[in-house]
Amino acid sequence: MYKTILVTLEGTPTDRAIIEHIKPVAKLMGSRVVLFHVAAGAPARFHGQEAAGEEVERSRACLRQVREELKQAGIQAEAVLAYGEPAKEIVKWIEREGCDLVAMSTHGHQFVADLVLGTTAFKVQHSISVPVLMLRAK
Repeated sequence: MYKTILVTLEGTPTDRAIIEHIKPVAKLMGSRVVLFHVAAGAPARFHGQEAAGEEVERSRACLRQVREELKQAGIQAEAVLAYGEPAKEIVKWIEREGCDLVAMSTHGHQFVADLVLGTTAFKVQHSISVPVLMLRAK
């Protein structure tokens, strides 16, 4: 059912909720998991793939660590690091590459807060036609 699952990561402890939830799903379905993080700091927004610095290195390390964790669990996993505005980059990747499910952790804001804060999850959910699994982080 889910051949490819896109898992968006923030590079924060919030990620653990969606990672732990997706592991058994991906294993059961034999899914390929694409771990996706967007470096969104000033260097990333202005220099794109040419960006360097602490944020980019932390992002790469986080993606590598989670990819290895999934591979150790027997799950086919790859990592993608994008640069710029998170919601825009996630939607762009989905439109270009395609997936069967998007999985992301949320901070659990209410609808009005989502509109005011403009959360990435809210923007992505309303910009794509792919099913979205949003799991509230603890």
